[in-house]
Amino acid sequence: MNATLIAVALSLVSAAAYASAAVAQARLAGRTAPGTGTLRLLGHGAWWSAVGLNAGGALLHVAALKYGPLTLVQPLGALTLVAAVPLGARAAGRRVSTTEWRGTLLTLLGLGALLTTAGGSAPHQTLSLVEALAVGAATMAVVAGLSRPGARPGLRHAAASGITSGVASALTQTLTVAVTDHTTGPLFSWRLVVVALLVSAFAMGGLLLSQTAYRGGLGAPLAVVTLANPVAAAAIGLALLGERLQGGTISLIAALLGSAAAVRGVFLLSRAQAGAAPVTAPVPMPAPDVPVPSRVVIRSPRALRPEHGHLRRIRAGRS
Repeated sequence: MNATLIAVALSLVSAAAYASAAVAQARLAGRTAPGTGTLRLLGHGAWWSAVGLNAGGALLHVAALKYGPLTLVQPLGALTLVAAVPLGARAAGRRVSTTEWRGTLLTLLGLGALLTTAGGSAPHQTLSLVEALAVGAATMAVVAGLSRPGARPGLRHAAASGITSGVASALTQTLTVAVTDHTTGPLFSWRLVVVALLVSAFAMGGLLLSQTAYRGGLGAPLAVVTLANPVAAAAIGLALLGERLQGGTISLIAALLGSAAAVRGVFLLSRAQAGAAPVTAPVPMPAPDVPVPSRVVIRSPRALRPEHGHLRRIRAGRS
């Protein structure tokens, strides 16, 4: 088995783990109040289940980055949303819709086109200390801008989560290659310490940002996370790590068409899941016990006597 097949196989299992974690996070977000802090989440068993699944997916992802470049491994992260379709439908007690099947097919076709153009060789280049610090500073600036108060906080937090996760993957590849390949430098250095700290910070930040994003539902936020992650990682791989697409102009056209198909499939999946999300009607609060005035008026016989006398005079005049 060559390095490309190993990277693909590990990425598939990693995507399944990430999908299970996303479903668990979405269910937890639906059961917690919007103002719930991080310390409150630590008391939920579902939170630790999501953390464990994310950790397992991350370990598999790290192993995949050892055998494949970012342009190969990161697009396979879109399979997270594909795997989340049956898992989310099963958790909601419903069947997979036709739109979801169409979105799944388009996503798989687009990923297939991307896999034919991605470089299949194992990575060898790593980020320098200056490059790692520059990437970290730029990422924190983008995340700060996306996290500001304003409209659509869920989608902006989802974009920030995808970007931080993609950058963490790129930094993880640098760390993995540097540790396993001693030709890139000494095993222990300030560069690796800084990169390890950045990986930890961005990985935890991406997890917390995704938990915040899923409070508005699973579909659209997960789609934004799924798309932002490979874009950020592939940009670093192509700009700083010397990764290239195979096949020249024809492969570039195939990659663009595959990307368009995958994006369309992901948005179909997100729209279908958002439409399938159960809408819970607000439960009316019981009205307070307010005394209601009676409409029955009881008159005394004395109050009726003048009226009766008046009626007798009218009848006498007629006669």
